[in-house]
Amino acid sequence: MTVADGVVVERAFALAVERSGIVAVEALEPALEFVRDTMGQSKIGVFRVLAGGDEELAQRGNAAFEGAYAELVASEGIAEIVGAADVVKELHGAGASIAITTGFSPETRDLILDELGWHDLAALVLSPADAGRGYPHPDLPLTALLRTEASAVDAMVVVGDTASVIESGVNAGAGWVVGVLSGAHDRDALEAAGADAVIDAITELPALLGLRGE
Repeated sequence: MTVADGVVVERAFALAVERSGIVAVEALEPALEFVRDTMGQSKIGVFRVLAGGDEELAQRGNAAFEGAYAELVASEGIAEIVGAADVVKELHGAGASIAITTGFSPETRDLILDELGWHDLAALVLSPADAGRGYPHPDLPLTALLRTEASAVDAMVVVGDTASVIESGVNAGAGWVVGVLSGAHDRDALEAAGADAVIDAITELPALLGLRGE
């Protein structure tokens, strides 16, 4: 929802397959389709499924992925979704407590924050390792709720561009769950996951929340 890195994720995964042997090369395309379907979920969780329960292989695949992702970011960079940082600042200025959550490990998450200069952008950043379980479980939104000392569960708004993030918000009992068409999943997928509203771009969020005039 905040970073345009979908292609980088897929390329890093392809490199991880080549380097770790987590799936056969001829099975790469079905595995990539699984990665697209589970976009947003904990990366180690995805590798555990692909490894068929072999924890050592899953860890090796995940380490290869993180190394490949870091290499691609270093050589090619990544960019924010247009307007994402400005929206976060606008919401903060309106009194909202902002938490950025991700399916990446803390190490890869911090690499992204370094690249974008975002370490001070939000009050809180969380990975599955900080919360217990990743998407679509409710742990990340509920941990954010507790750590930002929100007034109530139904005061929480969860925003994401993958079905797993939307499901997580629904599972956490968020008052509003908003899908954004900036990621791997389309409107039908986000609505099927339980989104209360779907917007074309993150820049539409402040108006949706009533922070801008018509």
